[in-house]
Amino acid sequence: MGNGEAPEAGPDTIPSSRGPDPESVAWTTDLAADGPERDRAVAALHDLLVRAARREGERRRGSIPDAVAADLDDLARQAADDAVVAILRKLPTYRGQSRFTTWAWKFAVYEISVALRRETWRGRPIALAESDWDRLVDGRPLDPVDEAEARELVAAVRTSVAEAMTPHQRDVFVALIVEQVPIDVVADRLGSTRNATYKTLHDARARLRADLAARGWPAEPARGGR
Repeated sequence: MGNGEAPEAGPDTIPSSRGPDPESVAWTTDLAADGPERDRAVAALHDLLVRAARREGERRRGSIPDAVAADLDDLARQAADDAVVAILRKLPTYRGQSRFTTWAWKFAVYEISVALRRETWRGRPIALAESDWDRLVDGRPLDPVDEAEARELVAAVRTSVAEAMTPHQRDVFVALIVEQVPIDVVADRLGSTRNATYKTLHDARARLRADLAARGWPAEPARGGR
């Protein structure tokens, strides 16, 4: 099995014509095995992912609240737990286009990123009723005519959001597009999933485009949920 060390930075790709490198083959073989061999491989993988999550957490330390930063070690271990589960579930999809450790590392980075966003927003209200719709106006300097048109469009969008969307679509749209709340945080608050929340946003935008078109406007301002 591999030694548990991931590359320091950047992709470590393997030519697809050659397939997985020997170390990656060892990882996948051991993880797919039964008994003590698999247990050792899973433990080594977890250690690797804890280091990956800690490193990503430290990289983000300056952009997260102090209270969240104080829990980085626990969050990194939880992220590693979730990443191991995801990797074992998706192990059959690994095709060796990058080293296994590089592929696995990304799962930990994703999980700790989600955890940090969730913890940063924990207890923080999403002020839907007091949303700052002016943020939808392009932040670049505009001449007076363009700025007036942009504000008229935002007013039209606000009307369409209020009148053309269901309450659930409206809440998702305002949270993601106006308040710019991370989508995993919105999904968590709603007791939903990222995919379901994306679907709601997609449906909301479809209603918005149709309503704007009926009012003589071309489209909504271009801002996307993350």
